[in-house]
Amino acid sequence: MLLTIDVGNTQTTLGLFGGEEVVETWRISTDPRRTADELAVLLHGLMGSQGANGSRTAIADAKVEGLAICSSVPSVLHEFREVARRYYGDVPAVIVEPGVKTGVHVLMDNPKEVGADRIVNALAANHLYGGPCIVVDFGTATTFDAVNARGDYVGGAIAPGIEISVEALGNRGALLRKIELTRPRNVIGKNTVEGMQSGILYGFAGQVDGLVDRMARELSKDPDDVQVIATGGLAPLVLGEAGSLDVHEPWLTLIGLRLVFERNRPS
Repeated sequence: MLLTIDVGNTQTTLGLFGGEEVVETWRISTDPRRTADELAVLLHGLMGSQGANGSRTAIADAKVEGLAICSSVPSVLHEFREVARRYYGDVPAVIVEPGVKTGVHVLMDNPKEVGADRIVNALAANHLYGGPCIVVDFGTATTFDAVNARGDYVGGAIAPGIEISVEALGNRGALLRKIELTRPRNVIGKNTVEGMQSGILYGFAGQVDGLVDRMARELSKDPDDVQVIATGGLAPLVLGEAGSLDVHEPWLTLIGLRLVFERNRPS
């Protein structure tokens, strides 16, 4: 099986593939303080976990036959390199970085500035849905990535993420506090918590729709031809409110990592 690892600024998402099928996924916090040995223990624990009734899960006896990793956090990537070397040294490992074949042409002023996860998302989105398309990734930041009809990565936009905005609002507002990210009863909040929930949820939904509309008009002569894919841990919160989102693909980055691994697998 192929183990895919997407290291984000806040969370790390892991996925185990059997062929093209996602067999199991996990989310763990991204902690730069974790050593390679700690990460290895965590990985082995997750993959050797038992079911709720004490029985072994289908993945408990799975053998990892390949690794594919991308990271937005250099210090954590260093530790995962060590995990690959020390604990999975007998299997091929692909780390998405300059020089790795992705098949995606990056049409940016400085292609090296683009995060590996965004390139991987562009690859997966074009593979699954074709271009032109826009990927909206709801993570620590909310990123918007545009892919043209040829599958080229042409650019994007970066906005503060939902959780960052909630945290900032709670920290900087004297009478405000941190709140649960959930849908309020009404758009017009009847108390401070509901007012904040409304502002965050519907404000972000409006931001997504506005940015996607503008990007689609630049990306294609017919904006209706542009497919919009939502991904990232906080996507479900906005899905029902942002009308511009066409499809939800929660494991888009992991799928892209599988595709990159296949392109770079040693013969």
